[in-house]
Amino acid sequence: MTTEEDLTVRRARPDDIPGLVASSAGLFAEDAGTRDPSVDVGWPREHGAASFTAALADSARLVLVVAYDGEVVGHLSGSLAEPSAVRPVKSATLNGLYVRPAHRRARVGARLVEEFLAWAGAQGAVQAEVAAYAANPEAIRFYERQGFGAHAVTLRHVLGRKAEVEAGPNGQTDAVT
Repeated sequence: MTTEEDLTVRRARPDDIPGLVASSAGLFAEDAGTRDPSVDVGWPREHGAASFTAALADSARLVLVVAYDGEVVGHLSGSLAEPSAVRPVKSATLNGLYVRPAHRRARVGARLVEEFLAWAGAQGAVQAEVAAYAANPEAIRFYERQGFGAHAVTLRHVLGRKAEVEAGPNGQTDAVT
């Protein structure tokens, strides 16, 4: 089993991009790929290199890697949003976090979040947020342990499927009040 001491958390470098793409592909496949059919799980392989290259050059974005024996085995990406008329405070968003299953339980996810929160605070952010699928209770519990709390709920209506949802799994229509 991998221990906390075996893993290094550091800022990503250009030579990490292939590992970042692979890590992002793992996140898409494991998370959105099993919970959200509207997400293109091939996106990281097609667009990830360009996206991470741009992120590394952008001071309003953070990309961290988890390295094990010189190989990228996880990552975190985050970004800043400047104050606006609607939200007059600077905020940070944790856009993605993934650690390969073999390297989980070594507290490396918590270390990634700690680094992200420290970076956000140093950049003047007064709040940080992260989204997790409602169908991923493990991720929700993880982020709650890191100090995040529920703030908003996103409800989705898949167009053209209301009758299927109302019918339920056995095809019988439930009473709608």
